[in-house]
Parts: sequence; C-alpha cells; structure tokens
Amino acid sequence: MEGGGNLEAAIEQLLNVEKQMRLAGDVAGTKKAVTDILLLCFEARAWTTLNDQIVLLSKRRGQLKQAVTAMVQQAMQYIDETPDLETRIELIKTLNNVSAGKIYVEIERARLIKKLAKIKEEQGLIAEAADLMQEIAVETFGAMAKTEKIAFILEQVRLCLDRQDYVRAQILSRKISPRVFDADTSKEKKKPKEGDNIVEEPPADIPSLLELKRIYYELMIRYYTHNNDYLEICRCYKAIYDIPSVKENPVQWIPILRKICWYLVLSPHDPMQSSLLNSTLEDKNLSEIQNFRSLLKQLLTMEVIQWTSLWDTYKNDFENEKSMLGGDLGDKAAEDLRQRIIEHNILVVSKYYSRISLKRLAELLCLSIQEAEKHLSEMVVSKALVAKIDRPRGIVCFQTAKDSNAILNSWSMNLEKLLDLVEKSCHQIHKETMVHKAALKV
Repeated sequence: MEGGGNLEAAIEQLLNVEKQMRLAGDVAGTKKAVTDILLLCFEARAWTTLNDQIVLLSKRRGQLKQAVTAMVQQAMQYIDETPDLETRIELIKTLNNVSAGKIYVEIERARLIKKLAKIKEEQGLIAEAADLMQEIAVETFGAMAKTEKIAFILEQVRLCLDRQDYVRAQILSRKISPRVFDADTSKEKKKPKEGDNIVEEPPADIPSLLELKRIYYELMIRYYTHNNDYLEICRCYKAIYDIPSVKENPVQWIPILRKICWYLVLSPHDPMQSSLLNSTLEDKNLSEIQNFRSLLKQLLTMEVIQWTSLWDTYKNDFENEKSMLGGDLGDKAAEDLRQRIIEHNILVVSKYYSRISLKRLAELLCLSIQEAEKHLSEMVVSKALVAKIDRPRGIVCFQTAKDSNAILNSWSMNLEKLLDLVEKSCHQIHKETMVHKAALKV
C-alpha cells in the first residue's frame, strides 16, 4: 500500500511540473514530464493507473500536440509487456480512444487498430476484426510509408475475403494500383523539401514491396477464384511469375507456369487471352514442361482438336492440378475445359467453311446435333463469332451479311485489280514485240 502511496505522490508531483511546463509552452519539458509519469506507472506495473493517467493527460486544457504524440508512442511500447490479454486489450482501447480524431497521431492509431484486429482474429472474431480494420482509411495518411499503407490495405482485403465479403474486398483492393509494385526501389530517396510531409520509416515487420506484390496477387487470385474468372487468375499468376525472386528459382516458377498454362486454356477466347497465349508460348522456360507447350500450341493451331484424345493425354496432369484449382472447382474446371475445346473447334470450322450442314458440324465436334446447335448459339450470343442457322434445311452460314456500300467497294476493288492486270499484260506484250522486232532487224 505504501508503494501505491509513493506512486501517487510521485505522479502528483510530476503532474504539477507538467502543468507549469504546459502553461509556459515548453514542449521539451512537457514531453519529459508526460513520459516520466507513464514510465513510473509502467515500472510499478500499475496498469489501471497507467490507463487513467493517459486519459487524464490527454484531456488537460491546452495540452500540446507533441506531448500527446510522445505519450501515445511511449505507451505503445508497453503493449507487448502487459501481463495478460485483458490488460493488453484495455491499454490498446485506451490509446485508441485518446488518438481518435487527432490527425497528428493517425499513424499510431492505425497501428493500434491493427494490433487489436489481430487479437480479435486470434479469438476467432473475424467479422469484428474486419469491421475494426475498415474504420481506418490509410490511403489518406501523408506521413505513412508506402509499404506500410499497402500492407494495411492488404490486411483489410484479407479479412474481407476471410469473412466472404467479396464486394467490399474488391472495393478495398482497388485502392492499390498494380503499378505501385513496378516502382524502382533502388533509386535514392529524394530529400524532402521544406513544407513537404516527412514520411516515416515503416516498422521492421512490414514486408518489402516485392513481397507485398506477391501477397496482393495471391489475395486477388482468391477473389477471382470465387467468380471463376480464369483469365484474371491467369494474369495474377503471370504477375507473380514475373517477380525476379520467383523467376530465378525453378522450384517456384515451374508450378506457377503450369498454373498459367491451365488457366489460359480454361479462359474464354478473346483478344487478351490470345495475346497472353502468344507471349507465354514465346517464354523459353516453357521448354522445361514440353507437354504444356504442346497443349498451348494445339490451341493456337487452326485445327480441330479431338476432345477424347486430348483428355486422355492431359487427364493425369489435370488431376494433379485439382488441388491448385480447389476441390469444389475441380469438376467445374473439367467441364469448362471441354467447353473451351468445343469453342475452339467451332472457331476453326468457321474459318474454313462459309456454309456447313448441322449434321457435319456435329460430326466434326464429336457432339449430338442438339449440343452442337446449343454451343454454336451460345457463341453467337456472346459475339464470339457471326453465324446464322437455317433450321428447316439444317444449314449453318458463317458469312456476314454485307451492306450495299461494302459490296460496291469490293466490286470497285476487283475492277481496279483487273485493270492493273490488263495494263501490266499490255506492257509485257509491247515489250516482247519490241524485243522481237529488234532481233529481226539485226
């Protein structure tokens, strides 16, 4: 009890000193008095008194900003020294309430919220942790380091995905521009000019920019997997594959390159998919996994692919990759793969035929007439190709209906070509005649 009395007396004495310094406007003196009070409480392990003093000091009339900042920073160092979880949560909540609404301790508040969210998550309260993290808009903090901002937003996205709030996860992920990860970190940092915000150094536990890039794309893969957006998943894996540390290690890049190939094959045909397909085929590393190289080549070659032979060849590879596609997605992916092969075959047929009977089309696709018609109709609706079906006669026409201007233009082009040929022929005949006459004269 005597120790408690001594502590209260010492605090009272320091509070008087703090008052004198504060009223005199002495920043250094006020900061020292404030931190000394907290240090006394900490050394006496009087956690309740510590919380009370933090609240009391922050509410004193005309309290200096620098003193509040120093007090919050000092108390944050004591969080990990607390004897039990309840005391830790109480201290974090006290500091959180003190720093709320004060722009000069916004970074400290963000870090406190992150610590509290981590505790909530460990207790299994993911929804509460996600709600806590979403209160903080770190993108508006000028003094926070770029890597710390990104790490904080990624944590917000992760918690939203964990609670299956995919809409909010997408909104939060858009706060990070992928171009941020391509910034050259090797360049020397410019010295801040006068009047500029001084950017703080990130804490030691914040990952580097390239590590954050990988975390970002892995979270985006989780989001796109929920939507079955194969092309976007493929682009995310491509971004991870381009990280220098991944490209230098075959143990890391081979499985990622396999995933890129599978998701490319599963993606619907469009210009972006074609572009990625060509750039992946040009990758020299693809020669290490020849069976995937031949799979991509088959898709680029304008020839009909037999589904049964393709599935027999790649079934084992597909089964091995089922774990990466996710258990519940495996069967869906197998069905989507068959769908993509059918779409490829219809596109090939449309290149070689202007008109074809439905019966012959079904034979080429190894499908029933009803199935062939269904897949063809779906492709027409999605504007992947232009076709018309004459159902009574059972004929598919792949030609586009030209308007009168286009027909006239093609006629005039043909006439121009014909006249060019006539002119060239006349010139050649005239030349031959002249040469022949010259020879006769000689």
